[in-house]
Amino acid sequence: MNERTSGNIAYVAGSWPLDPRKPTLVFIHGSGGSSVLWENQVDELKAYVNTIAMDLPGHGRSSGPGMDSVADYCEAVADFIETVDVPGPVPCGLSIGGAIVLQLILEHKTRYTSAILVNTGARLRVMPLILETIKKDYKKFLRTIPVFAASEKTDPRKLDSLMADSAKCKPETAYGDFKACDLFDVTDKLSAIITPVLILTAEDDKLTPPKFGVYMKEHIRKASMVNIKDAGHLSPLEQPEAFNRAVTDFLKQEKLIL
Repeated sequence: MNERTSGNIAYVAGSWPLDPRKPTLVFIHGSGGSSVLWENQVDELKAYVNTIAMDLPGHGRSSGPGMDSVADYCEAVADFIETVDVPGPVPCGLSIGGAIVLQLILEHKTRYTSAILVNTGARLRVMPLILETIKKDYKKFLRTIPVFAASEKTDPRKLDSLMADSAKCKPETAYGDFKACDLFDVTDKLSAIITPVLILTAEDDKLTPPKFGVYMKEHIRKASMVNIKDAGHLSPLEQPEAFNRAVTDFLKQEKLIL
């Protein structure tokens, strides 16, 4: 993978330079996370498309403070895509990353030909206990991530790289992410989305259960949905083969790859 930066945003690319003839999957991680969430996608999908996984401001290798609203993160991501001159961007986001993708395709209706929403929802209420634990005992919060964010069937070693990066995230940044999720609500705007989207849910996701994806599928006019078996909220790491197959099938369906 190629580690690069653009302004205060750090990112990894499967190959560099980006091929202007190919679409580009732009991966956006979840709350308190980093681009390592997508390590299996950046490497394995680069045979089909350009792949980029970015660190949101204040996360991973990106500098600057984190943010506390999806709208602000959306602006940062849109600016990044334009600054790097990403060819044919297809944003793909998990959890708060998915909320950012929803905001992107609502605000920029014709900029993105397709989008992918992973383990997310049109409304992302956060359990008060999560916010309280981040504030009072961040190390305890980090220890609970494998419990509430992964399937019981998942080998914990698959999460090692993400856990190591999450431990480096400042508590106030993680808190801001979850607070941004808690305030996010576009349930009344889904019918305005004209971008074709793939909705990926996970069978054992405790944070954003599959019913969140079902609701979006019922209210977004050009939506398809795949439920990943034996995976929780971190399905890109837990079941990368099934995840990548769903993505490539969608890209073929949209005629973005052969």
